[in-house]
Order: sequence, then structure tokens, then C-alpha cells
Amino acid sequence: MSTADTTLGELTRKQLQNLCRVVGMDQAEPVRLLGEVMGAVHDRPLAQPPLWPSNIADDATPVEFSVQVTGSGRPSLRILAETLPADPGPVANLRAAKDLVARLAERYDLPLDRLRAVEDLFSPQDPQGRFSWWFSFIFDATGRPAFKVYFNPDVRGADRAPQVVEEAFRRLGLDHAYEGVREHALCREADRMTFFALDLDHSPQSRVKLYISQHDAGIDAVERAASAVPGIDRYQVGDFCRLLAPGTERFPGRPLVSSYSFVEGDREKPSNYSIYLPLRDYVPDDSVARDRVRDHLRDRLIDPALLDEVIDAITDRDLAARPGLLAHVSLRMSPDETGTTLYVSSEAYGGNPPRTAV
Repeated sequence: MSTADTTLGELTRKQLQNLCRVVGMDQAEPVRLLGEVMGAVHDRPLAQPPLWPSNIADDATPVEFSVQVTGSGRPSLRILAETLPADPGPVANLRAAKDLVARLAERYDLPLDRLRAVEDLFSPQDPQGRFSWWFSFIFDATGRPAFKVYFNPDVRGADRAPQVVEEAFRRLGLDHAYEGVREHALCREADRMTFFALDLDHSPQSRVKLYISQHDAGIDAVERAASAVPGIDRYQVGDFCRLLAPGTERFPGRPLVSSYSFVEGDREKPSNYSIYLPLRDYVPDDSVARDRVRDHLRDRLIDPALLDEVIDAITDRDLAARPGLLAHVSLRMSPDETGTTLYVSSEAYGGNPPRTAV
């Protein structure tokens, strides 16, 4: 099927079905949710330009896939998406996101108490920034979904983000969480909060998360960020960065991102730290990215063959043509477990252009 004859929904559904086969899960529920979250763009022909400049992916594709894996566990599959109405815009997009939450909550019996506690903070009449709310669906081995909502800390303007996030933590019973984050990961003028996120489930391990983009950061900055979590080896973060971006001591392109997870019982200190490296900015092409990620997986005692299966599920293009398919790689760290996640771009709208130098 040529691109001219294909819709965005058809392409991404095929990619998702392929990924479900890779991780060995039933595809029915993932495919259903993908179609629902895509909203008005599902049936849009790829021959037409993107309906909205979604920041989910570099080429405005409003969907991203990822595969999460640990050394001992079975891989799990995730969809990150922005739901879009037929008449997109900041206000309409926020309204569409709220409507989707209501439908999902009714169908899956989702607890909305924490979301309701902070909803007004992230729902101004005139939303600012690149987005308001995004969604993540995480599927277990059976294909059963878990749900997460991402809020934009800048939705009331970048200057108000600190107050918005601090108040959100306070309303969720995490009165001192922001102080610890500020001390470890908001130390530099170039550190910016990117996402405030909530898991929507009944588990005591249901997370409150904060993501910080650390622009033009050196490895020392993310090692310091990791030191906020007791019981983890912060120097693994530096090793991770050096393996995936050898020779890079400072990251001037897309920023390194640090995230913290707070669960029941956490008050001041988070129980999890993750580092996200935007690999596509620090490689000449995806062939080099593939080799580096394979080395990383071996380092984590994970079979690197998984990476090739994930790539084949998304595309058959020449990896040496350009970077961008392997968008991010993350390292997730807690006192009792580490894991890694591979983020792959659909490239529905062409992906990134070739790069002449890195």
C-alpha cells in the first residue's frame, strides 16, 4: 500500500499490531485504544499534512511507541498519544482530552480522585505551551491497559510553572516533594519542568511523576539529579550517557530529561529516577543508534535481538539514511530494580531529515 493510499490510522495500527507480536500480547485492546485516542486524525490520509503540529514526535505524528524491558522480565508495550478533535486548537484539544478521560474512566473504572484534585491547575481558559494533556497506555502481557495522563506545567505560562507544580504536589499530599526536586534537578537556569503526570489506577504503587528537561546539561547535572533517590547508584547514569553518546560531555541538542516517581509512602524523596537520552540528536543516523542501543542492552543483560524485532515492526527503511527512528532511550532506576525503555517514532510524516554531521 502506497503512502498516498494510506491513512494515519492504518499505518500506526499496522505498526502496533507488529509490536504486539514482538512482545507476545493480544492486539485487540491496544488497537482499540489507539483508534480511540487518535480521534479525528485516525482516518486522515497521509498524503495530507498533519492536522496539528503535535509535539509527540519531531514530524508531528501524534503517536509514539515504546517497549519497556528489564533483564528478568517480559517486555511491555506503551503508546504515548495526543488526542485531537476535528477542529484542533489549544482550547479544543484540552476539551477533547477531558472527554477522553471521561470515556476511559467509565469503561475501565479508573479512579479520578487525584486527577480531580489537580485538574483545575492544568485547565486554564487560555492554555499556553505546546500541549495541555497527553496520554500513555501501558499494556501488560495479556494486553490489559494501564493509564497515565501527562499535564503541561507551562499551561498557565512558563513563569507560573513552579507555582502550579508545587501546588499540585501539595494537593496530592506531597508537600515537600517540590523542594527535593528543586534541590537536585532544578539547579540551573536551563532546567525546565516538562511534564507532570499521574497514573490512573487503584494500586498503592500508582505514581505521581515530574519530568525535567535539563538543557545544555553535562553528565554531572544528571548524576546530581539521580542522587535525589536513596539507594541507587547515580554513576550508572553517567555510564549510560557515555555508552549511548560517547565523547559527549555536554548535551547541547535536545535535552537530557530526568524524571522522578512518587508513590504511596513517599513524602519528601522519590522512590524512582529515570534518565531519558534523546539519541536522535547525538548520532549521525539510526544505523549508529542501533549499534549503540544493542551495546546498552547487552550491558543490561538484555538480548539485543529484541531491538531488531522492534525496528522491523516499525519500518523497513535504510537505517543509515537518517536518524530519528530510535528517538529516546531511558534508564529506570529504583533501589530494587533497573530497566530500560526503547522509544521508537512511527515516522508517519517522514521522520527527521538526513544529518550531515553530529
